[in-house]
Amino acid sequence: MPIATPEVYADMITRAKEGGFAYPAINCTSSETINAALRGFADAGSDGIIQFSTGGAEFGSGTRVKDMVTGAVALAEFAHVVAEKYPVNVALHTDHCPADKLDSYVRPLIAISKDRVDAGQEPLFQSHMWDGSAIELTENLQIAQELIEKCAAAKIVLEVEIGVVGGEEDGVAHEINEKLYTADGDFVRTAEALGLGEKGVYLLAATFGNVHGVYKPGNVKLRPDVLERGQAVVAEQFGLGEGAKPFNLVFHGGSGSALEEIREALSYGVVKMNVDTDTQYALTRAIAGHMFSNYDGVLKVDGEVGVKKTYDPRTYMKLAEVSMADRIVEACEHLLSAGQSQAA
Repeated sequence: MPIATPEVYADMITRAKEGGFAYPAINCTSSETINAALRGFADAGSDGIIQFSTGGAEFGSGTRVKDMVTGAVALAEFAHVVAEKYPVNVALHTDHCPADKLDSYVRPLIAISKDRVDAGQEPLFQSHMWDGSAIELTENLQIAQELIEKCAAAKIVLEVEIGVVGGEEDGVAHEINEKLYTADGDFVRTAEALGLGEKGVYLLAATFGNVHGVYKPGNVKLRPDVLERGQAVVAEQFGLGEGAKPFNLVFHGGSGSALEEIREALSYGVVKMNVDTDTQYALTRAIAGHMFSNYDGVLKVDGEVGVKKTYDPRTYMKLAEVSMADRIVEACEHLLSAGQSQAA
């Protein structure tokens, strides 16, 4: 299928929220990782989201070019072409963009999609993330108000973050401390500033102890009840009725999370879960296994010529694609089974 249209993406979000499940959002940095994500979604029979971080987009442009917008556009255009051969819906998203990179990443990409929409075409991306977690909430939401207006005009969904995601990603690092839990009042301030859909659809990355990367048990304490309270306090404030879930929530740092924690988070309105570290490892593990098992073929040991078939990148990248795709299938099954569990 073609990359999801704005209407299809809106329907994906609605179905996930109503069905109590979420889509895995897979960070990609190359055509090969995009292929792995598409294969994983298709093998699982699941719709999904492919996303590019600032560093991933820069890498995608080539190590000589190192331009985030160029890389994001190139990777997105590749995905648009290849995704048509797959039987699932896939949305394109850009991951964490801090304040100092808005003008060199998200704003230019929004402008590209706006030009496409004005010309009668679909936007290049379906959503973009503005990460204002490193600045004061008032300024964070002021910038979000500007961006949601521009996104709505380009038929794009905005993702915003309130609270702090711990760990490190693309050079942005936060400590693991009490700031990892979004306060109830911050949920209310977000709804007051951005509305509840009337100003444009948005995704909310509220934090409940989640971190980037994978940590040993005991190092990270997830508290999905933070999301439950946030939904409830806004529902009460806006008179939406008991049990309402006004926000479309995002679970950052999904790698390594326990299934019961995922299921609880999804029951509170999470519709998107980011998965990066697990899939990075799956990709690299397959390559490392091939290299260790075939070291005398991939290396010209003791003056020999090696074995071309073993160091042909297609040989080990095929293994890597399958390994990464298999991990994505597992993520899809967890996120879909969580919804089925809630329904049961």
